[in-house]
Amino acid sequence: MGASAAPHTSFRHVEISLQSSFQPGMKLEVANKSSPDTYWVATIITTCGQLLLLRFSGYGDDRKADFWCDVMTADLHPVGWCTQNNKVLMPPEAIKEKYSDWMEFLIQELTGSRTAPANLLEGPLRGKNTVDVITEGSLMELQDLHDPFLYWPARVVQNVGGRLRLRPVGMDSDAHDTWLFYLDLRLRPIGWGQENRFSMDPPAELRVFKSGPEWREALDQARAEAEKNPLPLEVFKDHADLRKHSFRTGMKLEMVSPQEPFHICPVSVTQVYNEHYFQVTVDDLGAEATPYSVVCHAESPSILPTQWCLKNGVSLERPKGYQSQDFDWADYLKQSGTEAAPDACFPNTSISRGFSKCLWLEVVNPLKPSEICVASVRQVRGRLMWLTLQGLAKQLPDFVVDVESMDIFPVGWCEANGYQLTPLPARQKQKKIAVVQPEKQVLPQPVESIPHNLCATVAPEPGSQNGKYCCSQIFVNRHCFSGPYLNKGRITELPQAVGPGKCTLVLKEVLSMLINAAYKPGRVLRELQLVEDPLWNFQEETLKAKYKGKTYRSTIKIVRTSDQVWDFCRKVCLKLQCCPNLFSPTLVTDQCPENCSVQTKTKYTAYYYGKKKKVTRPSTGENSPDSGISKPVQRKKKKKRKSIFVQKKRRSSAVSYTSVGSPQDSDEEDDGEDQSGSEEGTSSELREDHTDTSSVEAAVSSRPRRAVTLRRSTDPRVGASPERAHRKRTTRSLSYTEGSKYHPAKRQAKVEGCEEEGKLVLDSNPLQWTVADVVRFIKSTDCAPLSKIFQEQDIDGQALLLLTLPTVQECMDLKLGPAIKLCHQIERVKVAFYAQYAN
Repeated sequence: MGASAAPHTSFRHVEISLQSSFQPGMKLEVANKSSPDTYWVATIITTCGQLLLLRFSGYGDDRKADFWCDVMTADLHPVGWCTQNNKVLMPPEAIKEKYSDWMEFLIQELTGSRTAPANLLEGPLRGKNTVDVITEGSLMELQDLHDPFLYWPARVVQNVGGRLRLRPVGMDSDAHDTWLFYLDLRLRPIGWGQENRFSMDPPAELRVFKSGPEWREALDQARAEAEKNPLPLEVFKDHADLRKHSFRTGMKLEMVSPQEPFHICPVSVTQVYNEHYFQVTVDDLGAEATPYSVVCHAESPSILPTQWCLKNGVSLERPKGYQSQDFDWADYLKQSGTEAAPDACFPNTSISRGFSKCLWLEVVNPLKPSEICVASVRQVRGRLMWLTLQGLAKQLPDFVVDVESMDIFPVGWCEANGYQLTPLPARQKQKKIAVVQPEKQVLPQPVESIPHNLCATVAPEPGSQNGKYCCSQIFVNRHCFSGPYLNKGRITELPQAVGPGKCTLVLKEVLSMLINAAYKPGRVLRELQLVEDPLWNFQEETLKAKYKGKTYRSTIKIVRTSDQVWDFCRKVCLKLQCCPNLFSPTLVTDQCPENCSVQTKTKYTAYYYGKKKKVTRPSTGENSPDSGISKPVQRKKKKKRKSIFVQKKRRSSAVSYTSVGSPQDSDEEDDGEDQSGSEEGTSSELREDHTDTSSVEAAVSSRPRRAVTLRRSTDPRVGASPERAHRKRTTRSLSYTEGSKYHPAKRQAKVEGCEEEGKLVLDSNPLQWTVADVVRFIKSTDCAPLSKIFQEQDIDGQALLLLTLPTVQECMDLKLGPAIKLCHQIERVKVAFYAQYAN
């Protein structure tokens, strides 16, 4: 049984940590390429890792001159740098005449705008993400766990992808270290407590280790050090603002136990500090009760209204000392003379952020914060989930965690950040996988029911930095042109984004999705094997494709560093002949920059790939369009072709066409079909990929839904070859083959005899129909519910004329009955086409 990892989008804090420190709208000064030694002000439009998309001031909303640049290599400076260094500010030549007074324009443009921080454009922090700015030794102020008005400086001892190990200033041992994610509201910049008139004292449990003057000296040293090497304020830009709460002293509520997060217990509001903070204390009715209290705010995770456990079918832990065996909130409130906190006091208690039962993730061990373990979700109730930790020497009961907790991470997070993940127990039994041919080296999965990357514990490479081997989200832009290899219907079912996470893991997941979305996974696997660049820092990964019960494997080169992700994605898209933005680090929200949506399949392919290859299929023996691998001519002895006949009442129809074919059709794994009748040699580029070049006349592997493939067939309007004899049909069928002769008289006779509902008269040539025309025709027939498929698959007139029963069944996922019904309507169009336009 396979396992699924929780989606990366469920971990909001991890997504934020991978964002660039540069924000859209920031201003900076950029070297002007058109005029050497001059600069001009530009605005950041969007970011992708260390790449910035910029637009020069003066272009307004016109994006035609937007350009990308690399922070690490481009000549970028903060606003004001030119003035300080006596450099010339000059607008680009294209807009030089747009304004008469550019200085006045700049003053208005820069007033109230944000400028890019100088330390992110120059110096050792140049180009770093927010997480990478927090280095070992950085100082920040930490709020006390029990007193919201008490702060003390803490030093960063370790930074693991934004999860910080903090040590109070003045302490030398690690006995009192605290682990917090950098977005935690308890963390503030040095000087924040003093500005807000809060107390600056060490936590109560630490005061016994030093005298008062010693603590004061440690504080002064920390402030002096922070003033000399301040932590950029960009670190705290994503901290959420606290909203006001409406709790009052004495109110009762439910809460995940702060001492033992394995159950939920009743708690009371025992103190209200101000409009933002209040204190809750775990209810304990025992005679020798020791109250345990924590500070909360309106957005604190794990606080719940009364009756929440009852409504969600979860057991509520009775307060210690409670006499009755059955806990009832109504009796409990009446006995204590208190009131329940109203539901309006609590954050959204139903949000689940995409978590569900049986998903896997990585989580901090609640009893040992320095340890991160693999965990599975046992159940989800509202915004709480119960997790089962794996790999511990002593198994813990399921513990409860909020979906907004910053102690949970996606699968592969530890590996991506070079942190030790608690290893899982060795797998006892290996799962068998059916393969076409023997494989020399197949590594067993670590655990049968867990993805292999859950168990990896790779140490960080020398000199590596947080984020270097991580990439942001890779978006699947579903509306972009999907090319001849990928099924657009399956593309639309894919998640909108994958990541963030380790580059190899994210890209491997994306490639696996593309393979599964292919008409023929083996063909896509072969194309991906050819994607490479000698300059890449790559890692070889084994990907597999399943087709007709068989498994094919191939080794793919995947880039390892974030700076090469963009180039990798683009090269894969080019190899698959799809829009370069189909999957990309950039989200296409409106219209694709490649304008691929308004082009038909043939026109788009000719437009975008026209400089590299011909749209028509190369003749036998020519090189493959992209791979550059020569395919030798293999002439096979022709055998009698199979014909497919469908019986319907007293008449039968064989809708069968033979096209020249397309690159993706020639070397495919059409198992179980007749391999005779092929006019092109096969290729064995992959040892895993068995090829089968059966006649397209009966091949279920051909893809009429991809119009770029269908139009590679010979134009039906061109005269047929006189050398070939017209094949006899055993039934009353209509077939158009490239080599068969056309007999108007015979065609006309068939038109008169096979159409029960009357002869169809066409107003225009079907070869010139657009997708909208095809959809309009289908809607006019009794197959109107299927028109949506034609719209989704971009089937125009040329593609319609090439549809056959096998391809309709496979590519449109139709049952035999609806498929026959649809093919009957398509046959009417073909009959009319032959009668009206074929000559």
